Amino acid sequence: MSRTITGDVSKDTRLCMSLSGRPSNIGTRFHNYLYDELGLDFVYKAFTTTDLPAAVAGIRALGIRGCGVSMPFKEACIEHVDVVHPSASAIDSVNTIVNEDGELHAYNTDYQAVADLLHRAELSPELTVAVTGSGGMAKAVVAALRDSGFRTVTVVARNADTGTALARTYGFEWQPELGAAHPQLLVNATPIGMADGPESEALPFPEAAVVAAQAVFDVVALPPDTPLVRLATEHGKTVVTGADVIALQAAEQFVLYTGVRPTDEQIRRASEYSRS
Repeated sequence: MSRTITGDVSKDTRLCMSLSGRPSNIGTRFHNYLYDELGLDFVYKAFTTTDLPAAVAGIRALGIRGCGVSMPFKEACIEHVDVVHPSASAIDSVNTIVNEDGELHAYNTDYQAVADLLHRAELSPELTVAVTGSGGMAKAVVAALRDSGFRTVTVVARNADTGTALARTYGFEWQPELGAAHPQLLVNATPIGMADGPESEALPFPEAAVVAAQAVFDVVALPPDTPLVRLATEHGKTVVTGADVIALQAAEQFVLYTGVRPTDEQIRRASEYSRS
């Protein structure tokens, strides 16, 4: 599917942006598609940075309306905003900043996206679960699992300090490696499998664990068919992809930035366009 986004950019055009360790065009295409579709005078641009405090200060100083925050900045940016809303404070992780006349408000739409997708995929809370990762996205995943009724969850993280802290916060267990365990639901909340990364062709779980699992949930959005997703699909598992996550969380960001809620069909088309 191809589409040319049109529209004039002027001094009155409102800028939204994203900050990511490895920027992609997914969010840029998603938001700009909907701005064009709905006739909104906004434009969206993806950035990365090696100076997070200065980047966040720039949002305030330049009147940038909103900013999507991705790995590895989700936790570190908290100290640089003014108001942390419950969705972010509950998990000490930010994925959305909204500039309200120079006052920076922080939210987390990842949590709701994950919870919604667990429900849509009809994943039973009785499943045993392993979540790999202990950063900001892992917090959103683990919190959503707990609040969705999952009780047998193991956080798998090489960092003992952050892994243990995350597991204890939500009443779960931690271990440094999955080992020979075969949980029924596997969730990757790390950058493993991300395009252009050092582990773009790696699996976050042993192949035997993927083959034995009932379902796989990968938060990596680029590419949507990560090595984990491909392997799980080949073996007929229930699969939830990072593309699913990013579409839902981006839709909620769009509402926070613009005050306009697209229809489900518009969101579907924007998501399709973002990956084309």
